[in-house]
Amino acid sequence: MTRDYSQFLPTSGTPTPKRQLSALERLGWQPFFAQQTDLETLVATPPVRAVEQHRSGLRVMGDGIDTTLPPGPEATVGDWLLLNRDLPANSAVLNRKSLFQRRAPGTDRRIQLIAANVDTAFIVSSCNADFNIARLERFVAVAFQADVTPVVLLTKADLCDDPSEFASQARTISDRVPVLTLNARSGEPATALTDWCKPGQTVAFLGSSGVGKSTLVNALFGTGIAATAGIREDDAKGRHTTRHRHLHFTADGCGVLDTPGIRELQLTEADEGVADVFEDITELATQCRFNDCKHDTEPGCSVRAALETGAIDENRLARWRKLVAEERFNTASIAERRADDKAFGKMVRSVMKHKKR
Repeated sequence: MTRDYSQFLPTSGTPTPKRQLSALERLGWQPFFAQQTDLETLVATPPVRAVEQHRSGLRVMGDGIDTTLPPGPEATVGDWLLLNRDLPANSAVLNRKSLFQRRAPGTDRRIQLIAANVDTAFIVSSCNADFNIARLERFVAVAFQADVTPVVLLTKADLCDDPSEFASQARTISDRVPVLTLNARSGEPATALTDWCKPGQTVAFLGSSGVGKSTLVNALFGTGIAATAGIREDDAKGRHTTRHRHLHFTADGCGVLDTPGIRELQLTEADEGVADVFEDITELATQCRFNDCKHDTEPGCSVRAALETGAIDENRLARWRKLVAEERFNTASIAERRADDKAFGKMVRSVMKHKKR
């Protein structure tokens, strides 16, 4: 059956709240994606969204479509693709509104895609020994770089004598990041997160294992849609319960992405995100006497002057230095690998061309 996709093309305005969302809109289809295609293309290659990623392929859903694509498209959970029914591995990935990525763990110099087309990132931490301000800053930097709204959620507040101390520390990250303390096992999250979990929007829960990401997902749905487990009592470390990224959809059409715990978040191609997190230090750095100031012993260093007067915190400055150095190193390493891969590919094509002669 040929479906009518004309309703999914760009319109002069946004859908009115009273109108029932279409099947694609319930999956997060927006004018941004519709503007990249036309009616003829939509009929030939219907749009689908990646909702799960496995080694065996990518599960996608669309209007009356629920299938698995074999490995091929360079896509991740949250991506929109135009489904090539004849050659599924050749399905085209639409341009993304946002993209979470990191340098892949280990020594391999490559980028790992985490999630695409997310509107809000709920960065989750616990009010216990798991809380780490440096880790939260990393996640916020990635969100800022992706142009995604970050919201810090502090869970297990009901098990903490004074959760306000954790909240105060989290609020020092950036004035642009809301901080909420929640009891994930109560009905509180469904109400507290309403402003971000609207129809047609996509939210993602990010953080380490055992902080309550899956429990928060279940709270939004009011059912045990995601597996959960407790933390180890001796060190507050979490156990992996979510094994792969999974995009769920609420009854009113909000996409909710549950992710496995991220132990290592190496930044790459995130210089603007780091600058936004440490906006105060970044601004001071522009006021130094020398453009190449290392903020160490150089005369006329505004950063050092602010440190001496107590205007900035020494630990925060140290974290900024570390992230800037890490991001530059990783970005350069990956760029070097890309250049090597390009040169190798050129050599292979040259050899094959020579053999044909």
